[in-house]
Amino acid sequence: EQRQSMRRSFKLSYYNEYKSYLSFEGSRLLMAGTETINEILRSHKSLVKYAIIGLVALLVKFVLDKFIFPKKPLNSTKKSFEAKKGENKDLFEDNVVVDDTYNNYYHDVYLKNAEENVKKHIPYNLPQLKPNEMILQSQEFYKRVNSRRSCRYFSEQAVPREAINNCIRAAGTSPSGAHTQPWHFVAIYDKETREAVREIVEEEELINYEKRQGKSWLKDLEQIGTTNTKSYISHAPCIILVFKSPFHLDDEGAKHNNWYYEASVSISVGILLCALNNIGLVTVTSTPMNCGPALRALIGRPAHEKLAFLLPIGFPSADAVVPDFTRKPLEEIMSTV
Repeated sequence: EQRQSMRRSFKLSYYNEYKSYLSFEGSRLLMAGTETINEILRSHKSLVKYAIIGLVALLVKFVLDKFIFPKKPLNSTKKSFEAKKGENKDLFEDNVVVDDTYNNYYHDVYLKNAEENVKKHIPYNLPQLKPNEMILQSQEFYKRVNSRRSCRYFSEQAVPREAINNCIRAAGTSPSGAHTQPWHFVAIYDKETREAVREIVEEEELINYEKRQGKSWLKDLEQIGTTNTKSYISHAPCIILVFKSPFHLDDEGAKHNNWYYEASVSISVGILLCALNNIGLVTVTSTPMNCGPALRALIGRPAHEKLAFLLPIGFPSADAVVPDFTRKPLEEIMSTV
């Protein structure tokens, strides 16, 4: 028992000495490591500073990308039929049964319907002019449309309403995407309504000129001299509001897309300008910014229609003037291959 007690005492003493040794060596190594790190920091102070700045920048970018401005996933070029159907609900009928690929709608439904519709097409032709007649008439047409100018000074002389109707009929002959005809023309003759339109436009235009329009836009307008005052809206005997529709409703209230409605409406207004010029009437293609909702409410048009153009219509006043502009010659607007 005495030997065992001595052995235990020896082991305990050895263990305590070894523990003290490890503690001492650990402290010494820790102090040495700390001094080494401090030395590195002192010798590479600028490097450490930029490293910290970089880490902070990465953290800020992560927060912005993750929570403030999250990026939307890119659309795949190989979407399933169901995904396509979800994006273009108006393109599909609920009772159409097709395969699981978008392409099968083209093969299974479209080609069959197109073939049936082509059978309903009607013959078409135009009188064929002789070459010299074509050249002569094209020259006459150019001379007439070249006389068209954007006029802001109107006589209050009344214009024949039937003539305006015929010009709008001509505009309605414009081509349109899938023949959806996404336009609506509102002719306003009533004096009080025209004055209400002017009030709405001038209020918004003041904000446009003072706050919304940039310096480059205002700089370009200096040669024309326009301001937020739009007296021609109330002076002209008629104004036409042109609305564009991104979709239309059928008799059952179902919504259908109007394809390429922006381009379609713009083409129709081009035809309208030629038709008005052809009978000696003038206009200016006004596109009042941010006035659409108020003007649409004023005249009671549907909420899905968007204002595209405001056209005052009439005869030029006796003191009418226009900027002394010249048009680009043919060689600057045309190339031949």
